[in-house]
This record gives sequence, C-alpha cells and structure tokens, in this order.
Amino acid sequence: MEHSTTTIEKTDRGVAATAAAFVMLTKPRIIELLLITTVPSMIVAKGGMPDLWLVVVTVVGGTLAAGGANTFNMFIDRDIDQLMKRTQGRPLVTGAVSPRAALLFGFALEIAAFVLFVTWVNLLSALLAVGACLFYVFVYSLWLKRTSKQNIVIGGAAGAAPALIGWAAVTGSLALSPVLLFAIIFFWTPPHFWALAIKYADDYEAASVPMLPVVVSTRGTAIQMFGYSIVVIAFSLWFHLEAETSFLYLAVALVFGLLFLWRTIGLLRRPDAVQAMKVFTFSIVYLGALFIAIAIDVLAFGAVS
Repeated sequence: MEHSTTTIEKTDRGVAATAAAFVMLTKPRIIELLLITTVPSMIVAKGGMPDLWLVVVTVVGGTLAAGGANTFNMFIDRDIDQLMKRTQGRPLVTGAVSPRAALLFGFALEIAAFVLFVTWVNLLSALLAVGACLFYVFVYSLWLKRTSKQNIVIGGAAGAAPALIGWAAVTGSLALSPVLLFAIIFFWTPPHFWALAIKYADDYEAASVPMLPVVVSTRGTAIQMFGYSIVVIAFSLWFHLEAETSFLYLAVALVFGLLFLWRTIGLLRRPDAVQAMKVFTFSIVYLGALFIAIAIDVLAFGAVS
C-alpha cells in the first residue's frame, strides 16, 4: 500500500512539474505586463467599463496569443538559451519539454486564441493578435534578434500590440488614441529592455546576440535610453490631449515620467549594472502606473475616445 501511494505521489509530482514547465514556456511574467496595457485600452475605447465577459474573453485570448508567441520564441532560441546563464533553466534547455512538444503547444495556443477572438470578440482583434505573434516570431526572433542592434527597437512592436487589441475588441476598429498607447509601449520597450541587457551583456555576447549594450558602451546605451524616455513622455502627454483625460492622468504621466527620466540620468552618471537595474525596475512601475491611471481617470471622470 505504501509503495502504491509513493508511486502515485511521484506521478503527481511529475505531472505538476511537466505542467509547470509548459507554463514556463509562455513567460507568464511578460504576459502579466502585456495584459496591464490591454484592459485600460478597452476602458478608454468604451469611455467606461466594458462588459465584463468581453474583458475576460479578451484577456484570456491575449494570454493564449502571447503565450504561444513566447513558446515559439523559446523554441527558436533554445540553442542560445543554453549558452546564457540567465536562460539555462528554461524547459527546452533542461529537457523538461521536448522541442516537438513545445512547437505543438505553441500552435495549439495560437489556434485557440484565434478561435476565441473570432468567436467571442471580433475578427480585427483576432488578426491583430495573430499578427503580433507572427511579427514576434519572424521579424524579431528569426531575423532581427541575431542580426541587428536595433532588434528590440523594432521587435518591441509585438509587445505594444495589446493596446491595439484591447481597443479593437471593444470598437471593432482603430483610432488615434490606441495608436498613441501603442507608441508609448513601443518607445518604452528599448530603455526597459536595454536596462536588463546591460546587466546580462556578457550572456548576450557569449551567445553572439548583438543587443545594444554588447555592441556599444554602457554609457552609449544609456544615452539612447535617455532619448527614448523623452519620447515616451511626449507620447504620454499627447495621449492626454487626444483622449481629454483629467488632471489625475496628467499628474501621473508627468510625475512618473520625470522619475523615469531621472532614473536614466542616474544611469548616465553611473553607467553600471546596479543603476541599470534601477531603471529596469522603475520602468515596470512607470508603465503600470501610467495605464492604471488611464483606467482610473476614465472610470472616475470619463474621457473622449
């Protein structure tokens, strides 16, 4: 009886470990950040809180689509992931998931996302979700990542797509407001990611990935991060004018934007990994605060979409 119980426990642990490995393929932490930008976009598009069912379906569909894209990315990068200390624990490197299983899993997630969007939301949101995946896989992962120092600049468009998807889910169309939200995320991505890349520059160099901190100095990277931060603030203020948000959003955009800029100045003064990680950490706070402020502003005071 004890032997039988032990076997069952080992089987349960094995199933749990395998399930956890498949979840890890989707990069759940990245997905969390993407979804923070989806719902506020939906709220602005509606001028208030959209139907809860629509929000849930859009979030689930976006999670599936992003998870599929991230799974494909891990499949493509499995050769260089084993060369970088930061990624050596990933499922395709450790053997917890086979390449074939990962590839099938990625396709299953993308198909499920497309069917869900088409069935319960609309065709435009479905096309945007799949388009973002294709861009991330073919333009960023297969082409730019290993060939250009502008890889994350252009590739960041995939991560900015949820702002468009959320808007399209509510309206079935696009407008200037979601394009501005897209631009905020698009130009936020380089300073956010380069901050992390500064810390792991040796990893990227070992894998022959030309991330900016590998091909230029840390200070040179910091200068570009500073420039992108200014552009992000400019778009955040343009969004205020376009969406006619209140003083609440404007205050958050200005205060957190200036703090974000101050962090990049700190990196310029002391171009090292410690300061870079301060930029990375605050960049997440900044984006979250900005989009939460958008949602609260619209719900509390209304906005013109």
